[in-house]
Amino acid sequence: MSKAAEFAVILKMNPMFADLGTDELARISGLCHTEHLGSGELLFQKGDAGDALFGVRRGQIRIETGASDGSRLTLNFMGPGDLFGEVAVLDGQRCTADATAGEPTELFVLRREDFLGHLEREPKVAIKIIQLLCQRIRCQSERMEESVLQPLPVRLARRLCALASDFGSEVRISQEQLGVFVGAARESVNRQLQLWRRDGILDLQRGRILLLNTNRLTAVARNE
Repeated sequence: MSKAAEFAVILKMNPMFADLGTDELARISGLCHTEHLGSGELLFQKGDAGDALFGVRRGQIRIETGASDGSRLTLNFMGPGDLFGEVAVLDGQRCTADATAGEPTELFVLRREDFLGHLEREPKVAIKIIQLLCQRIRCQSERMEESVLQPLPVRLARRLCALASDFGSEVRISQEQLGVFVGAARESVNRQLQLWRRDGILDLQRGRILLLNTNRLTAVARNE
């Protein structure tokens, strides 16, 4: 399968492009090129001009920003099949966060000028993008509500389940990063993870968490 065909598959899995036909997806994917990043290499930095839509072919991208105390706040993890950069590629404004490769990564890249030219010719794609952005706003609102109202075990279980849905039962993330992700101190996260480890729900290894009983973890995430 060619790289353009692989990108078409990724586009098809994304709500923005899911309803488009095979020929339309082929035209869009034909506009892309690929880019390689080494582990820890910066893709873009907060304040850079937004000029592309990115799809992860393989690897992992961390979307991060700086907190007021100088620490790093992880906003999201992007794995194979994920698209990101929708807002910046549409409005051309500055990027609102940093994007860094968490491991060796290959990306599909669709430049803004090529994408906007296509949207002018195909307004139905623009409508899909509007729907996707509305969905993102809803997700952010739910996450804000979750961080305020839900106890740590529920927040932590939901984050682990979400990461597992993207990356499988072996989640490569440090406890410090996970703490930032759920808005809790590393010590609090470690205590909860140790409890789950003793209960056989997961196992802890350096820089990664192995999920052993996703059914029990899902039950905690649902606050059952």
